[in-house]
Amino acid sequence: MTGRALLSALSGIGLLCAFLAGPAQAHPHVWVKAKAEILFAPDGRVRAIRHHWSFDEAYSAYITQGLDKNGDGKLTPDELAELAKVNMDSLPEVEFFTIAKINGRKQEFGTPDEAGLVFDNKILTLTYTLPLKNPPPKSRSFGIEIGDPTYFVAFEIVEAPDAVVTRDAPAGCIVRVNRPPKLDDDVAQKLAQEDITATPDMSGYEVTTRALVACP
Repeated sequence: MTGRALLSALSGIGLLCAFLAGPAQAHPHVWVKAKAEILFAPDGRVRAIRHHWSFDEAYSAYITQGLDKNGDGKLTPDELAELAKVNMDSLPEVEFFTIAKINGRKQEFGTPDEAGLVFDNKILTLTYTLPLKNPPPKSRSFGIEIGDPTYFVAFEIVEAPDAVVTRDAPAGCIVRVNRPPKLDDDVAQKLAQEDITATPDMSGYEVTTRALVACP
């Protein structure tokens, strides 16, 4: 599966075609500014990742068309609930654009929960909790990768102190974030000129952000 699945998940019937025919005549098609919280259990093990994904203005505008049921000019969480459910039903197909490793071993995810969407009339933000299925009791090293390797969706971990943080972590745990280098202008131009229905060859390019939580 590729990032197309997220486009399908978020678009709803008809909106995807309208979006791709409009401002998305290039790769990537959607831009996401992301934050992540690493949630620890009382026994010190990592229990979940709390994702916060804010979509670009153009995509947010297209995806929220027709969702204001009462016509008051505002979108409430209730009006966005169905769209949030579509997200959570479809994101497993792309493994939530997330890889998690504990002590170097890839982890499986459980069923996500606490999912919701908010819209501030410009930006649509999806928040949800992604639990680890069987985390080991000791998590000296917890690593995550966030991104779409096919580059249909461009994830950017925000440049902020709370970009990747821990919650209830044991004393002494530290977080390091490694963002991918910016693509060269010629590469970006080439991607912009490609057929929007084609999957770009991103081999040799780093487009995912890595974060590492190291605990004593």
